Amino acid sequence: MVEVRYFAGAADKAGCSTETFDLRPGSDLGALKAAVIDRHGTVMSDVLRVSAFLVGEDLTRDESTTFGDRVDVLPPFAGG
Repeated sequence: MVEVRYFAGAADKAGCSTETFDLRPGSDLGALKAAVIDRHGTVMSDVLRVSAFLVGEDLTRDESTTFGDRVDVLPPFAGG
């Protein structure tokens, strides 16, 4: 299981700030993105395409990045 925390516009589009997915630790961000889109529909595609992902202490956009038990989805913030 992986906990996904959404921030700003990602939370708005998902309709929640936190949820879990039945993906094993060691899965990659590509698999997580597919699971999020499968659950929420294409409304999340645009958000995920421009978001960065906090995996542990690393901020990345690389879909091949593997993760543990939590990933934060960080869309661009206004003024940033």
